[in-house]
Amino acid sequence: MNEDIKSLYKQMYSAMIEKDEYALERLHDKSFVLVHMTGMRQKKQEYIKAILNGVLNYYSAEHEDIFVLTRNDTAEIVGKSRVNAAVFGGSRHTWRLQLNMRLEKKNGNWLFTYARASTY
Repeated sequence: MNEDIKSLYKQMYSAMIEKDEYALERLHDKSFVLVHMTGMRQKKQEYIKAILNGVLNYYSAEHEDIFVLTRNDTAEIVGKSRVNAAVFGGSRHTWRLQLNMRLEKKNGNWLFTYARASTY
């Protein structure tokens, strides 16, 4: 199960890089919220729109560590990845990005419900 969840984390990054709206919709629950390093909160649709319209541009991600803890139909991930991105009009840069994420299993599918970004 933990390997499946690690795979979802990697799929999420691939979808962000490819600006794959369908995959982003499929991977994130309707309740999803992303808390940026600045403390700004984005709900699912705002977050996906920002990726699609170029406010959030992701170019590559190298995953250094993905820790998963599951409990019944909930899971937590701490993912550490080197992410090359240009966000909110800033220049392109490689970030040591840590995402603390929560997932819930709904109708047999694991969905991201929450993410908090920081650096490591």
